[in-house]
Amino acid sequence: MSRLWDKGAPLDERVLAYTAGEDHLLDERLVRYDIEASIAHADMLAGSGLLSCADHAAIRDALRAIGEEHAQGRWRLSLAEEDCQTAIENRLTERIGTAGGRLHAGRSRNDQVLAALRLYARDVSHELQAAALIVAEALEALAARDGAVALPGYTHMQQAMPSTVALWALGFAAEIRDDAEGLRLAARRSGKNPLGSAAGYGTPNLAIDREATRSSLGFAVTHEPVTAVQLSRGKAEAHLLFEITLLTQDIGRLAADLLLFYTQEFGFVALSDEFTTGSSIMPQKRNPDVFELMRGRSAVALAALVEVLGITQKLSSGYHRDLQLIKAPLFRGIDSCRQTLAILPAALAGVRFRPERIRMDPSVHAAGAANALVAEHGIPFRDAYRQVAAKLKEPK
Repeated sequence: MSRLWDKGAPLDERVLAYTAGEDHLLDERLVRYDIEASIAHADMLAGSGLLSCADHAAIRDALRAIGEEHAQGRWRLSLAEEDCQTAIENRLTERIGTAGGRLHAGRSRNDQVLAALRLYARDVSHELQAAALIVAEALEALAARDGAVALPGYTHMQQAMPSTVALWALGFAAEIRDDAEGLRLAARRSGKNPLGSAAGYGTPNLAIDREATRSSLGFAVTHEPVTAVQLSRGKAEAHLLFEITLLTQDIGRLAADLLLFYTQEFGFVALSDEFTTGSSIMPQKRNPDVFELMRGRSAVALAALVEVLGITQKLSSGYHRDLQLIKAPLFRGIDSCRQTLAILPAALAGVRFRPERIRMDPSVHAAGAANALVAEHGIPFRDAYRQVAAKLKEPK
């Protein structure tokens, strides 16, 4: 086993442990994308006359086999390999010999890593978008089920105006649909082909076809000029995490409402036993842990976003190893959001509003009464406002 940059000098094992860190574990999810990008790169090299037909066929077949074996769990990355790029190339050369070493012509680990990350982020954007829409549909189903139930609308934590379950649920559904659209648009920065930018300055004396890899991998555009590619590092990741943060904050506010409504003092809703837990000491307790964690997990996405922005904020141009650290918060934010979206529709299906427990103070109709005076008598709203306020102060 050799690392891609190895020149034969010994390496202190502490350096490997510190620099590679958890990359070999994080990269497990990127193997399929690196294989896909590597096949596209091999096709481009062959089309540019830089790879013979025989070597091209051997590389393609071996890469597909290596990718399939990884999908089946027949091999995993090790710390000694550092990352999936090294792991794949080592297995490729073990399998087909020196032909495997031809694949790296015209690329660096820098554009190779970024291609895999962008392909992954593109898929994740669409996956989370679809999952968010399912949550919106669950809220719309709740509105259809209990929508006619009267519900007080709150401002400043005080009953303010009359509302309904439909207005409450459909408001959240609309915003989550908007968040889904944000996730779709977040794929824009991931839609730029970085391949061919190599270490950030192109491939001197090697004529490659960047348009070929763009077309093969379905990128919208080729990232130009090559020096812009490393300057862009962290932007697509931060954009995706920003949209995830907005989504999880909306879900957190939804959860906060349900937690308030579930208290004994309110009692507006009942939750399914399947989605509540118990207490180890209090026999009577059913705890809304699922919604509490949804409320808390909005902080996970926000922290991941701030971490990514902090890593990149003052780097000079070109590649820096700091950029490796983006993966952990990116994946953490994605995984936390994915888990929330997976459980939320089923949790919402168990929510039932209890109209017999919902009481609205008569004063919630005050604004409507003022509006009625305007509509029926044509008086200025401010005068109507004062008349209604004075009437509310009259002793009962």
